[in-house]
Parts: sequence; C-alpha cells; structure tokens
Amino acid sequence: MSATTPHERTPAVREDAPVRIAAPSLKGVLRIAAIVVACAVLVYLAWQLRGVIRLVVIALFVALSLLPVVDAIDARVRVPRAPIILAVFAALGAGVVLVGAVVVPSMVKQVHQLSHDTPHYATELRRNQTFRSYDDRYHITARIEGDARALPSRLGHATGALQAVTVKAFGVVSQLVTVLSVAFLLILHGRTYVNMALRLTGPREPHYRKLVADVNHAVATYMLGNVAISVLATLATWLVLTILGVPYALSLGIVVGFFDLIPLVGATIGAIIVGLATATVDFPTATIIWIIFVVLYQRFENYIVQPLVYGRALNINPIVTILAVLAGASLLGVLGALLAIPVAAAIQILLRDWWSHRTAPVRAA
Repeated sequence: MSATTPHERTPAVREDAPVRIAAPSLKGVLRIAAIVVACAVLVYLAWQLRGVIRLVVIALFVALSLLPVVDAIDARVRVPRAPIILAVFAALGAGVVLVGAVVVPSMVKQVHQLSHDTPHYATELRRNQTFRSYDDRYHITARIEGDARALPSRLGHATGALQAVTVKAFGVVSQLVTVLSVAFLLILHGRTYVNMALRLTGPREPHYRKLVADVNHAVATYMLGNVAISVLATLATWLVLTILGVPYALSLGIVVGFFDLIPLVGATIGAIIVGLATATVDFPTATIIWIIFVVLYQRFENYIVQPLVYGRALNINPIVTILAVLAGASLLGVLGALLAIPVAAAIQILLRDWWSHRTAPVRAA
C-alpha cells in the first residue's frame, strides 16, 4: 500500500465553486423576530421612562461621588451610616445657600459700579490718538456707554428670569427629593445591591467585581478631583484679586470656581467675568495682570494639578472628551457637561475590557 502525500489527501478547492444559500428555518426566523420586537419594546419603554432614567443616573453619580467621603467619615466616627449621609447632604445644601448669599449681592454691586465708571474709561481711551480715530469713525465709546447705562435694567430683567427659574425649581422639588432619596439608598445599601448582582455572574464574579471597582474609582476620582481643583482655582483667584485691590474678591473667586467645574469652556467664562470686574479698579493695568495670571494658571492646572489629582484614572482621548461634553450639554445642559467626562471614562473602561477579552484568543494564537 503506497503512502499518500498531504497534497493527495487534501482535495483541491475550486475557486469558481458555487455558493449555496440555504433557506432560513422557521425557528431561526421566529427567533430574529422575537429579538427585534423585544429590542423595540425596550427602546419604547426607555423613551417613556426617560425622565425617571435621567434622575436615577444623576442619583447614581451623586452616590459614587459622595461614597468615598461617607466611607472616610464612617471609618473614623462611631455613628450609624445613615446620619453621616444626612449630615453630608446638609453640609452640601448649606454650602449652596452660602455661596448664593455671598455671590449674588456682590455681583449686583459690581454691575452697577461698572455702569457708573464706564464714561470715565471711555474718556481715558479717547486720549489715545489711534483709538480716537477709530472711535470718530465707528462711534465705539458711544455704544459702550449706551450698553453700560443699560446694564442695570438688563440686570433687572435677568433677576426676573432668575426668579422665574427659582419658582420652577420649587415646582420640581420632588425631582430633587427623588435624586437625594435614591442617592441616599445607594450610598447606604449600594454595596449590598452590587454584591447581589455580582453573585449572578457565576465564575466570572471576580472579573466583574474588578470592573465595577475600576468604574467606581474613575467616577469618584473625577468628581472629587474636579471639586478640589475648583476650590484651588477659587483660592488662587481670591488671592490675586485681593492683591490687585478688586472689591468682592472672594465672591468673584467663587464664581471662577463654579465655572471651573464645567469642562473645556468653564474656566474661560469665569475669567471673562472677572476680567470685566478688574476694569472697575485700574484699567488696563489690573486687567492685563489678570489675563497674564489666567494664562499661567491654566497651564499650571492643565499640566501639573490635573495629572496629580486624576492620575491615570481618567486617561481619556481628547476627541472623546470634546464629543462627550457636547453630547452631555445638549442632553442635560450644565449638569450634562459636568457628568459627561465620568460617563465617558466609565464607557471607555467597559469598552477597553470588552476589546481585551475579544482579542485575547488572537494574541494567544
């Protein structure tokens, strides 16, 4: 019996072999139809419950942000966990009220002061021959003075709008209570809920437990780190404005700190507001010094403070950050912009884990 070669054992495959298309079975068609119907029902329910889902998502991020704070206090104080959570909520509420009481009156006075001093600034500008030639042609100072005189009345209109928003806020106070209630329960019993869900994953429980811990760490690191960076911006602004002799330095520092919470554009908006306030003190010297400080501080914050605070927990691609902030702002406004980056970080962790497991067999081969 002669031995056969591998070439003889393997039949040749014809390149022009016809492709056979088998008709789908009835069972397969029904399965696909059932999946499509189930997905449509889930999408419809999610759309109908989008308000509830939004509140639950907000409560989840509030709970993840405050969980390290509550854990730290709980480890040092022999008090039941529930009163600690309520005390943290009360401290946050008091802080919001205090900031409003400090910032709003000082901003009103700043606007009136700017309106009163604008004619003097316009006169100083017209002493420059180049500016005077452009002013005679385009009537710049006249427009500035007209806008400045209209500032108090516009502030009144803004106050009216603010009152309307406040009334609406009291009208949706039930939503705030819902968010705080859900966040309270998540902080109090969140680990129990997570453990119950992880037990359903069977032998992959350690892997999913590590994944949940990574997401929790990323979200908490960003939220608390963002607050810490905003506090630093508030203190730095207060110190510089105090040196420059700008009135209501602390209030303006709080304004900068609040806007610094908003990714990408928040710090710029806060800097512009304070730049207008510096014009009431020593224009243009104080304004130029403020602009130099803002440029230097932004470099310091971006390249030194943020890497130290966030570490490697938020290694997000810049284009993903921009798209996430734009999407979050379009969905939930300022709140959506605040939540966009931690949501993007959580999604990135999940996708990275999925991709690593998907490509693991290829790497092993």
